[in-house]
Amino acid sequence: MLQPRSSLKNTNNMRKLLGFSIIGFMALVIFSCGDSDRKLPYIGEREVDAKGDTVYHSIPDFKFINQDGDTITQEFFKNKIYITDFFFTSCPTICPVMKTQMLRVYEKFKDNPGLAILSHTIDPRHDSVSVLKSYKKRLGIDSEQWQFVTGEQEKIYEIAQKSYMVSAMEDKEAIDDGGFVHSGAFVLVDKNRNIRGVYDGTKEKEVNKLIKDIELLLKK
Repeated sequence: MLQPRSSLKNTNNMRKLLGFSIIGFMALVIFSCGDSDRKLPYIGEREVDAKGDTVYHSIPDFKFINQDGDTITQEFFKNKIYITDFFFTSCPTICPVMKTQMLRVYEKFKDNPGLAILSHTIDPRHDSVSVLKSYKKRLGIDSEQWQFVTGEQEKIYEIAQKSYMVSAMEDKEAIDDGGFVHSGAFVLVDKNRNIRGVYDGTKEKEVNKLIKDIELLLKK
């Protein structure tokens, strides 16, 4: 039996509306779940162990001295994610920009027990415990969440280059850079000491991405 034209028209309209509703619902699901389902990469070399499991590059044990003269090891960061960088207090170029950007991260996650910040000086001869303490105070940092550390220069350079995979070295010819060459990178490390992201700490857009990735890791 033939349907009246008006009935056919209404049926077609209903189908169109239903189709648009399904498409809209799918788009909403994708939009709402997309970021939470996003996975951060693992940075660095990886290998497969005897059991067939993937072993990712990880940060080894370390020992440095913080701005209060206390020993800081990997245990301080147990069950936390953390961001690390390399700087020196007398740096005339990128360090002030880096610290301005890191302060944004600090203020965003201030007092969040799941996140810490670790800044290594690459000029331990000048950046003593007292110098680091004064520097931290000038930045307005009043919690243990952000640690500034010093130590043996060779150990600092070694962990920068071999573990965090960023540049950090003394270069007396780099007069305009204060006699040192170092990366402006912020390195994001997860609870298992795996590197999950490297960001240009001198660029606001890159640090915005870092903040989003921190939020993602904190949910895991």
